[in-house]
Amino acid sequence: MARTLEFGLDTFGDVTTNPDGTLKTDAETIRDIVTQAELADAVGIDAFGLGEHHRHEFAVSSPEIVLAAIAARTRRIRVGTAVTVLSSDDPVRVYERFATLDAVSAGRAEVTLGPGSFTESFPLFGYDLKDYEALFEEKLDLFGELLREEPVSWEGRTRAALTDADVFPKTEGGIRTWVGVGGSPDSVVRTARHGFGLMLAIIGGSPAQFRPFVDLFHRAAPAHGFDRLPVGVHSPGHVADTDEQAWNELYPPLAANRDAIGAERGWPPYSRLQFQRDVGPSGAIYAGSPETVARKIADTVHRLDLDRFDLKFAHGTLAHGELMRSIELYGTRVVPRVRELLAEEAAGAGVG
Repeated sequence: MARTLEFGLDTFGDVTTNPDGTLKTDAETIRDIVTQAELADAVGIDAFGLGEHHRHEFAVSSPEIVLAAIAARTRRIRVGTAVTVLSSDDPVRVYERFATLDAVSAGRAEVTLGPGSFTESFPLFGYDLKDYEALFEEKLDLFGELLREEPVSWEGRTRAALTDADVFPKTEGGIRTWVGVGGSPDSVVRTARHGFGLMLAIIGGSPAQFRPFVDLFHRAAPAHGFDRLPVGVHSPGHVADTDEQAWNELYPPLAANRDAIGAERGWPPYSRLQFQRDVGPSGAIYAGSPETVARKIADTVHRLDLDRFDLKFAHGTLAHGELMRSIELYGTRVVPRVRELLAEEAAGAGVG
């Protein structure tokens, strides 16, 4: 544990509810997100990430604009995405937007790139889903070239070629880049080939099952000329004062959200029994009291040898006040307790 372990918070900008149960507007939700990020900064969280979506449940379709507002109202927290759908965007524009965000945030910008687990952006921006893999592969390659911040000559089949193209603005220290991966070995190796950080999206099953992907990533990095590259986990969760309170607050909006999306994808209805498995010691949801969540995160960090843990803290219509309390507890009690548990574990290992 000599490396610096970072803790982040992620949100997709779920549209939440007013105290009377009515839905907030997208605009109100976005303003609430800025307030949530301010609190995350105040309680010492290392990073705040926004997902890009183009559907009615989520208010954030242009993360960089919201992140710029957050950067102007925070002091130290990293501002990034979870994820940017590179496949349906243009790598040059993505680089330019994040280089600009890096300037206004004084070097705090980072980007997590992904092909997108939601596909609404593809027809919206004129892309064919049959090119899903090719689009991400080629655009990730071009983005890697652009990060060198030198004139680029590049040719592929998914966008126009570039010849000695220079892009601006230049950054003061580069753009920290991750790739969001759901568990495909090919995606893991591809991430290592580019020298980017690996962000594992673990939203189901046991986190321990992802250890082979971490090992594969660490084997692949030196083969492509890189030393140890960072590994992070993005997983859902919610913190409240007690386990029962956290579970009772989280289950209804989480189940409604999953069932709505599941109806489109052919998933079975989400049950309370499945939820209790997911919040249990071997599940992928980190929900409960600060002690419960801290112990579960510490176990995952240890098992996967992580450099970063990001808690996806917003779920469906879970109210802004409950989200704010979760952020406060995560920063003031969960994160310090995780560090304490890992330090105790390291000291015990040293004695042994």
